[in-house]
Amino acid sequence: MNVGSSGEGEDAVISAINTTPLVDVMLVMLIIFLITIPVVTTSIPVTLPKERVEVRETKPENIIISVDTAGGIFWYDQKVASTEALVDKLKKVSKIDPQPEVQIRGDMTSRYEGVGKILYACQRAGIVKVAFITEPPALGG
Repeated sequence: MNVGSSGEGEDAVISAINTTPLVDVMLVMLIIFLITIPVVTTSIPVTLPKERVEVRETKPENIIISVDTAGGIFWYDQKVASTEALVDKLKKVSKIDPQPEVQIRGDMTSRYEGVGKILYACQRAGIVKVAFITEPPALGG
């Protein structure tokens, strides 16, 4: 007659970690990624532009519009009173043949609203060429 447990019967504590659920979840995720990644990357065949650094020279006929940190819009060095005044100036420029390029200089800390106003004014005035002036990053960074 056996009274009490010897520690090796059915009631013994299993000290191993069951990794089966973890492996199942990982396999399901792997299958999902393998199915969805090719669809996302090649759904529409397009030719992407190649990156190149192009040094552009400012031509005298180009229009430079700046946005400061407070959102003020400047036509060269003169502050523009309103968006409507900017549209009127740009409409006069848009009639010149060939149409000059409008170059936007936006302060890095300014809100996008000022740049958005300039882009909308260019669209309303019929300006075709719009460019953004930036500074190249420091060497090694």
